[in-house]
Amino acid sequence: QVQLVESGGGLVQAGGSLRLSCAASGRTFSNYAMAWFRQAPGKEREFVAAISWSGARTYYADSIKGRFTISRTNVKNTVYLQMNSLKPEDTAVYYCNTEVPYGSGHAGGSWGQGTRVTVSS
Repeated sequence: QVQLVESGGGLVQAGGSLRLSCAASGRTFSNYAMAWFRQAPGKEREFVAAISWSGARTYYADSIKGRFTISRTNVKNTVYLQMNSLKPEDTAVYYCNTEVPYGSGHAGGSWGQGTRVTVSS
């Protein structure tokens, strides 16, 4: 079981950048593909980006492709989401989770508290 704590959210103007972090506990972190999801006000949670267990493969939702980058460092049990060229429609609570299986867009574990991102126009 992997437990997750997200951080790095905040208020930013449109066009700005933020870097989210997700710290995982548990020795099996490196066994899992990891993903970021987000939930905007009044909407369902949606897939954002995923990275394979080794970090060699990534894929993204079309809405953020070219603006966001997912990465991980297994030594630190941490996965990141670098968000550039932010838009007001990126406003949401962002969550990380395992992705089971890789490529599915499906979360595999329990949800953390998330980190809130607000993009002002």
